[in-house]
Amino acid sequence: MTPLTDAFGQLQQWLFETAVQPAMFAIGMGNLLEDAYDATGWLLVGVIQLLLMLAVIAPLQRWRPVESGARGLAVRADVIYTLVHRLGLFRVAMFFSVEPLLDVVFGQARVSGLDGWQLDAVMAPWWPGVSDTAWASFVLYLVVFDLVDYWIHRGQHHFDRWWALHAVHHSQRHMTMWSDNRNHLLDDLIRDLIIAFTARAIGVPPGQFVAVVAVTQLIENLSHANTRVGFGWLGERLLVGPRFHRLHHAVGVGHEGAQPGTLGGCNFAVLFPVWDMLFGTARFDGRFEPTGIRDQLPEYGGRDYGTGFWAQQWLGLKRLLG
Repeated sequence: MTPLTDAFGQLQQWLFETAVQPAMFAIGMGNLLEDAYDATGWLLVGVIQLLLMLAVIAPLQRWRPVESGARGLAVRADVIYTLVHRLGLFRVAMFFSVEPLLDVVFGQARVSGLDGWQLDAVMAPWWPGVSDTAWASFVLYLVVFDLVDYWIHRGQHHFDRWWALHAVHHSQRHMTMWSDNRNHLLDDLIRDLIIAFTARAIGVPPGQFVAVVAVTQLIENLSHANTRVGFGWLGERLLVGPRFHRLHHAVGVGHEGAQPGTLGGCNFAVLFPVWDMLFGTARFDGRFEPTGIRDQLPEYGGRDYGTGFWAQQWLGLKRLLG
């Protein structure tokens, strides 16, 4: 990964020095230059992600769509969610909320004699020449975070209050590559707090963490895409694809248990279906079903989950408190 990371680092340095650093001094925030440099990296990653989505996933949606036709406000709201996350606005909120909290927690732990666990250092001696490389560490972190994400996802579908927030994500009736970031902001904050805590606890280097997040998000964009592109029998068991994940979003299937209206579901994995296979939540028999939540249907009450960004956020809070 060295040539790639070197090129990215040079581009980040150029963007920071030519645009971000002068702007920080101009608004009197020169004391935050180190954090601004990190934010520049996240911004650059987000721009690259958006370009890849438009260049690779969007043509797949046009080539073999599950649903045809423009979807108006519903999809435009998802685009707003994606821009908020990928262009660093949510990351700024994390900087002022989650990061200081983690600094206190891990600072107190070090004072008490508890230090972080360097997972890659533990694994490095296992296979000299392989397990001690940057690529091996990247794959290791990808697997670890995906397992954590699987259980986070199970929690979102198990606890009533958490589902009240996560339902924002499932309320999209016309799923596209933009739908991955369609989440209640409080739901995102809870998930990112768990992920950031895990990263600190196992000693993930900042560069590796950015790479893991970027790859995970791009695969999630693909798995939410409005496309009939399949991975085949074996491929669908190795990597979460559009059909596997669409079944998780299917009305009355991916969000319910044995009885209608009860929490549960299937296909919770974010990247690797092996977790669903191991823990008994995998289904590979699905077709490209309509997506959404059962109580959105007129015959089940026609519940309103909101069309625009702010309506969805407000209704999510009302469900949480109600």
